Amino acid sequence: MSEGRARVVGVRLRPAGPVTNVAAGDVEPALETAVVVEGERGLELGWVARRGRWSTPEQAAGLPRLIRIATPQDLEAEAENRRLADEAFAICAELIESDGLPMHLVDTRYALDRSRLLFFFTAPERVDFRQLVRQLAARFRTRIELRQVGPRDAARMLGGIGPCGRILCCTSFLREFSTVTIRMAKEQALALNPESLSGVCGRLKCCLRYEWANGSEGGGSVAQGEVLAGAE
Repeated sequence: MSEGRARVVGVRLRPAGPVTNVAAGDVEPALETAVVVEGERGLELGWVARRGRWSTPEQAAGLPRLIRIATPQDLEAEAENRRLADEAFAICAELIESDGLPMHLVDTRYALDRSRLLFFFTAPERVDFRQLVRQLAARFRTRIELRQVGPRDAARMLGGIGPCGRILCCTSFLREFSTVTIRMAKEQALALNPESLSGVCGRLKCCLRYEWANGSEGGGSVAQGEVLAGAE
């Protein structure tokens, strides 16, 4: 770290996910290098997606930290964690069904050091999952976290094919969700048909922005993520 300056790099912690700013200290990894990052979810494996830039030590202090360049052992641990997470997913799904909880399990992830196990789910409203957490903690003997996500994030995690026949934008290349409004469809003279304007997530298609002439954040009658009447 240079005096009065701190190096920050951009790291992608999951495929097609957003790029997270990470305090890199004296390390300057090349693009696409696998690195180990310590953040709010513990240790995670990620890949460098943006070259380092200088920031102030104060700004870098609140960011996740780059711990090291990933070793072969880290990559092996990540592969094993994915296998164990798949098993945990199946077990959690069975518990959700047996407990009759109104929630849908989307994804499961282990921290790199297996200090915590995260379950991501969707639900139409708040869910009392305290009993489920106790069951999972007793089964896996690690810290359990359940996190509710929205329809767009769920679609990104699950992946799939869009109505256009291509892999979902949010899974393949779209890093961040932008505002999508009905105004964008109107100004492109598109039919205001919920079935044709809604993506697999049930929300307005992100691609409605792509050929929108204004190219700015115009206001509209439907904000990002809002469901068109009859879309679900």
